[in-house]
Amino acid sequence: MRGDTVQRCYIGLLVAVMLLLGACAGHRHLFGGSDDDDNGLNAYPTTFKADILGGMHAYLNDPTGIRDAAISEPMLKSVGYDTRYVVCVQFNGKMNGNAYAGDKVFAAVFLAGHFDRFVEKAQETCSGVALMPFPELEKLPR
Repeated sequence: MRGDTVQRCYIGLLVAVMLLLGACAGHRHLFGGSDDDDNGLNAYPTTFKADILGGMHAYLNDPTGIRDAAISEPMLKSVGYDTRYVVCVQFNGKMNGNAYAGDKVFAAVFLAGHFDRFVEKAQETCSGVALMPFPELEKLPR
């Protein structure tokens, strides 16, 4: 009898763990929606250009003299395991002194409608995305 009780206990514990893991993995879709949408995490970034300018000014060692700056409209894209608004940014910035590094492509990731971070290796994310001139980035002050 004692062996049956222990075996049932293990089976019950295993079922409980499986249910918990299943709930964690699928919690976004239990009620027909995603937590990102419900909590406003994917709010449209209305001030995306200003947010990117502020981020680039802090991110770049020398924000002056940028050439060939271009930007995309915000679009929902996969970022890691989540979907976020992403804006692709392309530019040619200075390395040291007057030497230029060549075109770089960044993805600006937004969370709850505001700039969250840059993703540097964004060629795949930004491949085939329509870009428009971004002259504001070319006029950043020091």
